[in-house]
Amino acid sequence: MTWSEMQPLLEQACWDTLYMVGWSTVIAVVGGLPLGILLVLTDRGGLLQNTVLNKVIGQVVNIARSMPFIILMVALMGFTRSITGTTIGREAAIVPLAIGAIPFFARLVETAVREVDDGLVEAVQSMGGNTWTVVRKVLVPESLPSLISSTTTTIVALIGYSAMAGTVGAGGLGDIAIRYGYQRFETELMWITVAVLAVVISLIQFVGDYAARGLHRRGGRSGAEPRLRLLRSRAAVNSGSRATDGTGTGTEAGSGSGSGPADAGTSADTPAADVHKVA
Repeated sequence: MTWSEMQPLLEQACWDTLYMVGWSTVIAVVGGLPLGILLVLTDRGGLLQNTVLNKVIGQVVNIARSMPFIILMVALMGFTRSITGTTIGREAAIVPLAIGAIPFFARLVETAVREVDDGLVEAVQSMGGNTWTVVRKVLVPESLPSLISSTTTTIVALIGYSAMAGTVGAGGLGDIAIRYGYQRFETELMWITVAVLAVVISLIQFVGDYAARGLHRRGGRSGAEPRLRLLRSRAAVNSGSRATDGTGTGTEAGSGSGSGPADAGTSADTPAADVHKVA
């Protein structure tokens, strides 16, 4: 097979692979991000502690992750047909790809969110923030560099899954390698397909690493400590203001009743306790 014959096949296969992986990644992020955060929130000591719910979600995720993709793809053929009307082609491959990637990404999200400094969460809570505020203002922003890296890992895994999907007629580079490289003994085309896959994965990994490093420098985890100190200082200022008012009242009371020093000493201990609690 000449290059002029291989080129259109490779171009179409690349677009099919990017199409499948792109849509599967979007669905995996939309479904896996809240699932991973929920695993953290419902865990023991979490903001929404619910041991039963956490174990149920964890078991479902573990079972879905443990199933080999080729078996998952065959097992979901009936479900795929009910959604897309077919089990062949790139649209049909998106269904098992997305379902297989959601639990995979959820576990990566769980790991990334658990690395967030607990002091930031406590500081936001001490200033009246609810669970949604903690998730939106602390957990997601502070874990964003790790979430970008997790997304990159998921995309690379999906490219491998899409190659396996080619064995059942899903299209893409895996389909080219199977139909031409293996069944028709076009060894040269098979190795070119492998090289294209390696280049695509390398580019995606480079872009993902670059984005994660950029977010890390701009804020992310490197900004966690300064932000924590800022939250603590604000809490300390608020506590100090309340303590000043209490001390003044105690002094005036002391001039009439003689109990001022004890009251002032009691109120003076309050800010230290508040700051310690925030810390």
